[in-house]
Amino acid sequence: MRHANFSPEQTEPSRRRSDWQAIRTLLPFLWPARNVSEALEIRARVVIAMACIVLAKVATVAAPIYLQRAVDALVPGVDLPAAVAVPLALIIAYGAARFLGNAFGQLRDAIFAKVGVRAVRRASASVLARLHRLSLRFHLDRRTGALSRTIERGRNAIDSLLSISLFNVFPTVLEVALVFGVLWQAFNIWFSLVALAVVVVYVIFTGLTTEWRLKFRRDANALDNKANTRAIDSLLNYETVKAFGNEALEVDEYDRVMGQYETAAVRSQSSLALLNVGQSFIIAVGLAMLMGMAASGKLAGTMTVGDFTLVNMYMLQLSQPLNFFGFVYRSIKQALVDIEKMFDLLEVSQDVSDKPDAAPLKITSGEVVFENVTFAYDARRPILKGVSFKVLAGQMVALVGATGSGKSTIGRLLFRYYDVTAGAIRIDGQDIREVRQDSVRAAIGVVPQDTVLFNDTIRYNLAYAKPHAGQAQIEDAARLAHIRDFIAGLPDGYATLVGERGLKLSGGEKQRVAIGRVILKNAPILLFDEATSALDTHTEKEIQANLKEVSTGRTTIVIAHRLSTIVEADQILVLDNGEIIERGTHDDLLRRGGAYAAAWIKQQKSVALEDAPADDFAPAARVAE
Repeated sequence: MRHANFSPEQTEPSRRRSDWQAIRTLLPFLWPARNVSEALEIRARVVIAMACIVLAKVATVAAPIYLQRAVDALVPGVDLPAAVAVPLALIIAYGAARFLGNAFGQLRDAIFAKVGVRAVRRASASVLARLHRLSLRFHLDRRTGALSRTIERGRNAIDSLLSISLFNVFPTVLEVALVFGVLWQAFNIWFSLVALAVVVVYVIFTGLTTEWRLKFRRDANALDNKANTRAIDSLLNYETVKAFGNEALEVDEYDRVMGQYETAAVRSQSSLALLNVGQSFIIAVGLAMLMGMAASGKLAGTMTVGDFTLVNMYMLQLSQPLNFFGFVYRSIKQALVDIEKMFDLLEVSQDVSDKPDAAPLKITSGEVVFENVTFAYDARRPILKGVSFKVLAGQMVALVGATGSGKSTIGRLLFRYYDVTAGAIRIDGQDIREVRQDSVRAAIGVVPQDTVLFNDTIRYNLAYAKPHAGQAQIEDAARLAHIRDFIAGLPDGYATLVGERGLKLSGGEKQRVAIGRVILKNAPILLFDEATSALDTHTEKEIQANLKEVSTGRTTIVIAHRLSTIVEADQILVLDNGEIIERGTHDDLLRRGGAYAAAWIKQQKSVALEDAPADDFAPAARVAE
């Protein structure tokens, strides 16, 4: 298994899989084993499509034979009835064979269409499901643009590989075999051997040259990923780019990467021209040799004009799939590269996974306990050092401390985005590592500091916590979140689009949508992760009132910077450098005169200036010392 820090935009994986391994990974999507009725239908379609391929090629190879006999029937010296009736019948048979060759090909496409599309659908869904199962560690390291590009190219590559390999490689091999047999049977072994030699030399030359060219294609792909990532990042951070006036910088950087891509792409195209010239030369030499042999036979009286025509037809007929074979081989190799990149994502190790026999979390009261929890994102830098506390059912516990003290890490561990290094986290006495992750997250509702919304309607974003909620439930949640009147005042109401990441809404409006989600989720445990720290004082007080209303009677953990928001907490935990240095109620901590009291005094001075700092504990820690 590859380590979870796999970077989707890397040029080469640490362990390259063979082409056959990539195909073997794809086969279950093409030849499904589950769902018996579906599997039987898909397999039947594959078998029938293969039969159509065989019938199409038999008809295609038979067509020149009818033309040969028609030509021989038209030579001078034949009586009139034969000169009319026989060639006419043979010409009709020739036309029918050409038609059947095309008709079976089209029937094959129609029958196989569902197989190909279904395989693409299932493979893409498997990769997306895998990405959603991966830990937060992977997604913090990812590059969205490169990742989406990898999946997009992989999806297209599957469709391309299936259509090309089944509908071009196999038919071409079958056609070469049939032509070889016909030439041997109709003339002699030398005609067959020359035709076979042309095909073998052509295939070897194409394979070697294409392998040489692949490095240029891989370089172009990596640079395409890099350029796409840069463009998406600049657009996602549109406001920051505008605020600093760095539009030209972003365009210049994008153009610089595209310049590198241009160099790689030009090399790829130039090498393609060389490949095409070599392929044309091989076909021309082979055609000249066979036509020369046929002409010699005609002059010697051992072959007819129809035989000469037959050889010419077969070589021209073979030249078309062979000319296409160069493109086919390149496309297959490129498709395998792209599929390899996408399927690499299926092998990224899953840091946090459920045990095979994991049962759902059973909520009785909602009590949360941290027992001597130790955790580090990197073993060289521990974040939490033996943190222990208990949140009784219905209580509110607040976590405060300087930036980097471990507050948000506690929230991530509670959601089991990571597993603890040592110690345990229990909900109603159950170690969350022993139960299913989805059941743990279903029991917790969160209002984050920065609510990022989907670029969809307000209704969709409110109902995200409960996708099948009715309109009445959604409106009731909006009312309790004190956002219903705002929505009612919008021209499109609940159908209003919120824009990319919800940027069409203000910070307070987004937070109320987040509160509405939590209300709709109706979770017994709530986590408020600095939910008001980015808001102005007036909006903060309104949102704080909403949060207090929502959290009544629920087990609540509040991560806070602004101390004024947690004065009513049942217990306040002060963290510093991954350890709890103080704990108690607001009044208890003020009486002790420690780090919390110093931070509170500083905050009160800032409030008087209507300029509360983003982090009261950064200077407070020094005061306490």
